[in-house]
Amino acid sequence: METVSILPLLATLPSLLVIPVLVSCGENRPNFRETWTFVAGVLTLAIVVSMVKGVLNGVNYVYTLVALAPGLSIGFKVDGLGMAFALVASFLWVVTSIYSIGYMRGLKEHSQTRFFSFFALAVSSTIGVAFAGNLLTLYLFYEVLSLSTYPLVVHHQDEAAKISGRKYLTYILTSSIGLVLPAMIICYSVAHSLDFQPGGILAHQAASKELLTVLFFMFLFGFAKAALMPMHSWLPAAMVAPTPVSALLHAVAVVKVGVFSIIRIFTGIYGVDLIKTLHLGTYTGYIAAFTIIVGSLIAMSQDELKRRLAFSTISQLAYIVLGISLLTPKGMIGGIIHIVMHAFGKITLFFGAGAIFVSTGKKYISEMKGLGRKMPLTFLAFFIGALSVIGIPPTGGFYSKWYLALGCIDAHNLFLLGVLLLSSFLNAVYFLPIVFNGFFVKNESNEGYSEASLCCVLPMIVTASVSVLLFFYHDIFYKLIAIGLKLG
Repeated sequence: METVSILPLLATLPSLLVIPVLVSCGENRPNFRETWTFVAGVLTLAIVVSMVKGVLNGVNYVYTLVALAPGLSIGFKVDGLGMAFALVASFLWVVTSIYSIGYMRGLKEHSQTRFFSFFALAVSSTIGVAFAGNLLTLYLFYEVLSLSTYPLVVHHQDEAAKISGRKYLTYILTSSIGLVLPAMIICYSVAHSLDFQPGGILAHQAASKELLTVLFFMFLFGFAKAALMPMHSWLPAAMVAPTPVSALLHAVAVVKVGVFSIIRIFTGIYGVDLIKTLHLGTYTGYIAAFTIIVGSLIAMSQDELKRRLAFSTISQLAYIVLGISLLTPKGMIGGIIHIVMHAFGKITLFFGAGAIFVSTGKKYISEMKGLGRKMPLTFLAFFIGALSVIGIPPTGGFYSKWYLALGCIDAHNLFLLGVLLLSSFLNAVYFLPIVFNGFFVKNESNEGYSEASLCCVLPMIVTASVSVLLFFYHDIFYKLIAIGLKLG
């Protein structure tokens, strides 16, 4: 059942409308600026939450902003998939805003007003992607997100930041403009619509298998924010940004927008039946499997903590793509719900990395021996985040990986099941020694350090706690995703 409502549009507005207020504050009124950032975050979350009950009851909130042509508009549609994504994004913006205050003040970062302004614009774009009712609207918000996160990546404005920023834009914009945009135009010429529909708008169109296959891979690699290899190099390069930006990139906005866009292509543009007919799920699954293993192997060799987390993210994003490519109910649910589980686990890890840097100035893992004794809350939260990413109970990551494994079994693909098990082992190999060395290896050079400020520590305690709670209370996300996939 569809209900016309302005709520989806309103959900994108608080973080957008607060930007002039933030700019007016300048650098001389930090308390006022940060208060308004928090208020906008809470208001966004409240609007999103207000639609949850309706979506769970089968209501899709729709709103057309501009009708451009038949089947072509800028409009919104809130379904179960978009609601699950928006809930995570809006909640974590509130948490990350608090963390950003402690981090940016702790390091006395410059241009904090610019940082919070573009941060808000990025979140508005993310909510827009989540609630996009068609491919055109999704694409527009996708591009705004690309442009709004560029100033965050180059925040430090040194040579390394500029080089990484150019690489970021080259990958993200070249792929979207060069692949997604023409694919979208061809898609409209074939289907005469870009609206997301259950079963896909291309399912019954008179188009050749060759054209549909080419279009599919243009979308798959064009949404480069998903970081499937070989479209992944921008992501480690973006680690020059401040840690709150890295957390935003890896857990809340950019990369999750990439995989969410691919999910929309699978479910709303092609549909499961057409993808099965063209065997595109099989090809996608093996591309994801390659990314999972290679990303994990590269992560093991990284001594800089944020780069290790970056390559881990590349691997974990591929889990999501692998799950949707299985085309089985359990596999698809496992892949999509991994967006939720990975978001809370990975943001906890980035918060931990940032807290360590704020307190000690250390960013290399080899320098962190014994730090767990000085920063027990940080390392305990990091441990819980690592358990979730690995997929060990009692954390939410176990739940999503369990469903991914069941999906592989239902698809009769033991090779991909083996990839999941091997990669989880590799996750443990590159995460658990960090915690072990932090708590159990003594290092006299780390004397005198202590926990970072409360604004840095409290958010990671919250996200680590949610990672545990999701192991026991994941029903709402399961139901939203099942409704979004039309599984009941």
